[in-house]
Amino acid sequence: MANSQRYTREIPHRYRLEAQKFKSGFVSLSRRYVDPETGEQEYEKIILKGTGTILTYTVIYVSADAFSKQTPFVIAIIETDEGARLTAQVVDCEPEEVRIGARVELVFRKIINEGHSGIINYGYKAVLI
Repeated sequence: MANSQRYTREIPHRYRLEAQKFKSGFVSLSRRYVDPETGEQEYEKIILKGTGTILTYTVIYVSADAFSKQTPFVIAIIETDEGARLTAQVVDCEPEEVRIGARVELVFRKIINEGHSGIINYGYKAVLI
């Protein structure tokens, strides 16, 4: 049940790429109420364009059961054009094609089926552009 509740709270950034931009220029995709650089609590909501650059990545060869049929797959830390950093799976390519500095686009995809009821969780994954 806790996963469903967390997933519901994350819908604004998972579905709409809704982020917070603080006066300092710091941008956070995940819900953050305090600017880690200045301690400021005032921010504006922005919608990210959904494009960015791979900062680093790893290839997963052995995974949790829920993702075992997808191995090997790439997980990357991406910095969006607005400056937000996030972790996402890179899809629709071979692991050998992924490079640091590669440009990606965030796309809306199925992430996982949750629990015995099979609730489908959606969110973003990255594709090379």
